[in-house]
Amino acid sequence: MYQSLQRFLNKKRSPMVASQKTTKEEFLSEHNRLSPLNLQATIALLSRFRREKASLFKDDNWSIDKLRRPFILWLISFPSREKENIKKKKI
Repeated sequence: MYQSLQRFLNKKRSPMVASQKTTKEEFLSEHNRLSPLNLQATIALLSRFRREKASLFKDDNWSIDKLRRPFILWLISFPSREKENIKKKKI
């Protein structure tokens, strides 16, 4: 599993998104573009991630380079049932 995670983390990123300030929506779009179906995210998941990992955020910038790896590690730590419940919530 670790090797497949590394492969997805190392996929080529869009230089525009990786080098600029990124909004939550842009982060979500880029993350989902690079991720397999089992790692697809929603705005609700990103909102919960931000609340739980507030120390990673200094402002409203959702840097792909800085946050994607911690987000994926956080995301895979959830049981699939809990992840589905979060995805269904509207925030």
